[in-house]
This record gives sequence, structure tokens and C-alpha cells, in this order.
Amino acid sequence: MRAAVIESFTQPPVYREFDEPASGNTVEVVAAALHPLTRSRATGAHYSSSGILPLVPGMDAVVRDEQGRLCYALVDDDRFGTFAERTSVDPRRCIPLPEGVDAVAVAAAMNPVMASWVALRRRAPLVPGARVLVLGATGSSGSMALRVARRFGAGEVVAAGRNAERLAELDADRTVRLDELATVADVDVVIDFLWGDATAQALVDIVSNRADRSQPLTWIEIGSMAGQTSPIPSAALRACALTMVGSGLGSVSARDFVAELPEIAQAVSAGELSVPVRTVPLAEIGEVWEPSRTWRERVVFLP
Repeated sequence: MRAAVIESFTQPPVYREFDEPASGNTVEVVAAALHPLTRSRATGAHYSSSGILPLVPGMDAVVRDEQGRLCYALVDDDRFGTFAERTSVDPRRCIPLPEGVDAVAVAAAMNPVMASWVALRRRAPLVPGARVLVLGATGSSGSMALRVARRFGAGEVVAAGRNAERLAELDADRTVRLDELATVADVDVVIDFLWGDATAQALVDIVSNRADRSQPLTWIEIGSMAGQTSPIPSAALRACALTMVGSGLGSVSARDFVAELPEIAQAVSAGELSVPVRTVPLAEIGEVWEPSRTWRERVVFLP
């Protein structure tokens, strides 16, 4: 079969012939999205990467099983993923999709929605009426976090980012640039897709300007688009009632991720949560592997 294969952590995938998975439960891949996490694992940079080559990237997909049913599947094997004509799935991580569903739309949206959905359900359940700030709101996952937070009962959602044009397009109650976070310091929850120096400065700006530092502040770290490490000052951790948690592979069990999938898939399939999509033949993966700041869509490969 044909697949996109990572042969070097420093080079884009190569589209070529590759042996089919030897294990059972082989399915046909219908549509598979390119997520930041997928790139990170494929370069060996992510903490969940095995560091072993060659590998077929891709962590999830809409697939067709042997009975012809469309399903959404999470793939845990970081050496044989979904960027191929066929892949192997664990039935426990595979959920059926409604008849007539838009496979491309589901493939594009499930991961961006899942990031904040699982965090607010499994790591730091949202209190109704809470004020929520999303750092890195202009990305796919960040923009979905605004809508997920509102869906879960947030009283106010605030979007923060660097791109003023994209901020203006978001479905948020307020928008601020990253250098304006002092004006929204009295939030209750921060959903952080940035980390790095950006998070360190954001934490200082918010903690320093809270009207009542004894009021709880929950900081949920989900992504690291601005850096893998952050120089958090110790005073910021001591100066307010801060709880900082991470949400992702490992901090949330596979069982808990899968438990949330049916409700997420229902919302995505109904069009309640969607992201812009750019479809690309899998054979052209090398042309779109490197992220482009000019693209606003999530890339979905069609094998």
C-alpha cells in the first residue's frame, strides 16, 4: 500500500510503498488531519514519541471498517499512524459516525475540539459562570476552546493572541493582545496553548494585576506553540491562589479520552463545532508538511 513515511526526523515524509500493518482490525483510511501534535511526534520532539524510524505519522482519522461503516479512530501507535491507505485500529478507540456525515469535517475538527473539551471535563471541570481566558486563541484549537468553554457554561470568554486581524474574527466576548493581559487579570481559568516565554510573561501580568489574589486561578497548560520550556518566576506561584495543571497524553488516560469521543463526535457531526479545512491528496504531503502562517485551515489528507 501507499503511505507517507518519516525516514528522518529532520525531513518531510516521503510518499511511497509501505508494508501494511501486521496486526488485525485493518481499516481503510478515508480522511486524516495534520495536527501540530502529529508534526511534533513525527519530528521526535514530543514527549510521547518513541524516537524510532521509519514511521507512518497520523494520530487519528475517519476510517471505513470491514462492514463499510464510517468510524472515527484514535491510533496510539506512534510508529504506524493514519497517513496511509490503510491502518490498524483498536476497536476500543473507534466510535461509529452517523450516516451521511462529512468525513473531512469530522477529521479536521475532532482533535482541535478534543484538546479543550477533555481538559475542561477531565482535568479542571469548568464552574458555570467562570471567566475563561484562552492564550493562543487564533489557532484552530484555541478558537475551538472559546466555543467549548461557552458550551460548558463559561460566563465570559476572552481571546488573547498576537494577530489582531484574526482576533477580530473570533467568537469571543472580549479580545486582547498578549501585551494587554493586565486588563483581563481577574479571570478564573486560563487555557494555555502557548507556554514558553509568552506564558511566563502572561502569568506575571495576570497575577500582578488581580484585584483579589486570594481568588482561585486555574491555569490549564495544553500546548507549547511558543516554546517547550517556560521560565516561570517562583513569586508568581506564591503570590496568588494559583492551580496549574497540564492536559494531554498521559495526564488523561486513554479510557477517559475515549469516553468523551461520542459526545464530541456528535457535536462535530451536527456542525456545532467546526474548523476551516484544506483538503490535500496524501501524495502531496511533502508540499504542506511545514506549517504556513498564511493558512487558516486545518490540512486534511485524502489517501
